Amino acid sequence: MSIRLSFYLFFVVLAFGISCSEKEQASFSFVQLCDTQLGMGGYAHDQETFRQAVKQINEINPDFAVICGDLVHNACDSSYADFLEIMEGFNVPCHVAPGNHDVGNVPNDSTLSYYRRTIGKDYFDFENKGYSFLITNTQLWKEDVADESQKHNQWVVETLEAQKSKNAPVIVVGHYPLFLERPDEEEEYFNIPPTKRTEILDSFKKNGVVAYLSGHTHELVVNQYENIQFVSGETTSKNFDKRPYGFRVWEVSKDSLQHHFVPLTDIDQ
Repeated sequence: MSIRLSFYLFFVVLAFGISCSEKEQASFSFVQLCDTQLGMGGYAHDQETFRQAVKQINEINPDFAVICGDLVHNACDSSYADFLEIMEGFNVPCHVAPGNHDVGNVPNDSTLSYYRRTIGKDYFDFENKGYSFLITNTQLWKEDVADESQKHNQWVVETLEAQKSKNAPVIVVGHYPLFLERPDEEEEYFNIPPTKRTEILDSFKKNGVVAYLSGHTHELVVNQYENIQFVSGETTSKNFDKRPYGFRVWEVSKDSLQHHFVPLTDIDQ
């Protein structure tokens, strides 16, 4: 092989590698929805606000949307049917995490099986343009459920480690915030137990997690810890802090990860 040909092949491979890298790091946007929770703010009201959110999200046309748990207020066939019917209106993929109203404050075989049969997997991962997303079942962090919590914990650790080996930034989605004000705060209804929280935060730090998105609080809670963003957003059902109904749009690029609030329109706030 001639020197000239060798140089030509080298630059072709280099250009191809750069092209692939640029493709993987392409900018994109996605939407964070919290607590659609049909029945929390009035059943007809919550259906209306969820439909309006779907309409506005379709107009924005992000890559996808995630819903941070509490899909419905009372998990039953009729409410899940209504939820799924509205969700089918999305023109983009929608990935959902379970909340305590979906699988119970203390999940069991019955509630988990019902959710998995009716809605789908309660934890899973997917990738988008060089980023990895983990959808978690935070009830299995909040409570130690026989067999299920251990399986979930193992899956989270193994999945995070696999993404680190690929040097992929990770965004984790769940329902419960890990903490509300401080990483060392005591446990309460709205956060994760301290021992489990420390374990999760350590794993996040070691494995390239850049953001954790949650719901549950029914008010805006924004924190940062070790360069990781923690955001519990506004809901479409009922906000305890009187903020408008709406959702958050996340803008992702190679060098930044930012979010902003979009209020629902044509809705009595």
